[in-house]
Amino acid sequence: MAKDRTAFVCQQCGYQTVRWMGKCPDCGAWGSLLEERAAARAAAAAPAHAGAAPVPITAVPTDGAVRTPLGLAEMDRALGGGLVPGSVLLLGGEPGIGKSTLLLQAAAAAVRGGRRVLYVSGEESAAQIRGRAERLTAVAEGLLLLAETRLEAILGQAEATRPHLLILDSVQTVTAEALQSGPGTISQVREAAAALHRAAKQTGMSVLLIGHVTKDGTLAGPKALEHLVDTVLSFEGEQTQPYRVLRVLKHRFGSTEEMGLFEMTGAGLVEVDNPSARLLRERPEQAPGSAVLAALEGNRPMLMEVQALVAPAGLGAARRVAGGVDRERLALLLAVLERHVGLVLGPSDVYVNVAGGLRVTEPAADLAVVAAVLSSARNRPVDPRLICCGEVGLAGEVRSVRQVPRRLAEAARLGFTRALLPAADAGAPAPPGITLEGLRRVAALPEALFSGK
Repeated sequence: MAKDRTAFVCQQCGYQTVRWMGKCPDCGAWGSLLEERAAARAAAAAPAHAGAAPVPITAVPTDGAVRTPLGLAEMDRALGGGLVPGSVLLLGGEPGIGKSTLLLQAAAAAVRGGRRVLYVSGEESAAQIRGRAERLTAVAEGLLLLAETRLEAILGQAEATRPHLLILDSVQTVTAEALQSGPGTISQVREAAAALHRAAKQTGMSVLLIGHVTKDGTLAGPKALEHLVDTVLSFEGEQTQPYRVLRVLKHRFGSTEEMGLFEMTGAGLVEVDNPSARLLRERPEQAPGSAVLAALEGNRPMLMEVQALVAPAGLGAARRVAGGVDRERLALLLAVLERHVGLVLGPSDVYVNVAGGLRVTEPAADLAVVAAVLSSARNRPVDPRLICCGEVGLAGEVRSVRQVPRRLAEAARLGFTRALLPAADAGAPAPPGITLEGLRRVAALPEALFSGK
């Protein structure tokens, strides 16, 4: 009888070695090699002709990636219209952010739409899931619950019930009997994902996997997991804030430029169909340090409030605190303000925040950030009917941004009358009731913001 094989496997990159090492020679991670033992499996040599035969590409039918809506409009929006049969999706997010809540509500919506759903939990009992479903009003007749961690049992129930959608919470809790390593190890995660991927492609059922994230915000488990699945989703937000963003990081069947917005309430996640109005409803008018950004999240225009506070620094070095924007990007913009506008910020603390707990990564936010900082430093409010968008370069130039007409249409819809844009974009068609003002250099920003005040 063949003996079990023992190897040390890096839990970061999957590197294998027969002896333990403190540092992985492949990815450089320290203390990441764990001993794993796999049961030996006899494998008969397959005939040379075994397997599928090649066919001409012209003979392959096209399915057009037909999508089936889940019933959650914001999630369907992010997925480009719904789930593709046979697709495998991976949803990541920090603990407690609402991943299980989102997928339980999606499961109930799919069942109400006439689809069979098998919800598998390796972290909660069926009774716990039922209790949470009652709180979320997500109890749907026909929703199948299974509390199981054994991969073979999950695949067996999937074969028996033939669901349109299988949800697994989470992939890190599943163990394959052929592997002797513990749950969550790189071998177990890889084996579980591969087996479910094969089942999805063979049966046409869609599979939604929940994945945990590490301390640095990346998905736990091997990188091969992200390459294996068809779609990678990220559920983001601050736990102290109500809003949650569903982003698409990878999508084989559509664009990664879409997103969905939800609000966490006591009754679960509520879809936000008018995010601009929701995010600006508590914006104070005539308050220094507030500017409105015309952002673009994917292909979706959204107006957000950027807040800044410039205050005298106490003892020690001045602080630079950023919420919702990159801290390094903020430091760059402050240096541009000092160099090209003459705003002395060295002895001052600077705090910048995007209201609502959302995070903005696009460079178009630069102009709104510097406008809010300048407004706070000068203690002069920005016109509440003004929106800003534009990238600021190190030489003090204001660079053009993409899809300006979408941003302007959203601003006009909410009653804004002025738009401060890069000079290269000021010639864009303006919606009725809104005036476009081009800005070539950031040095001209004070005059554009405060002239006539």
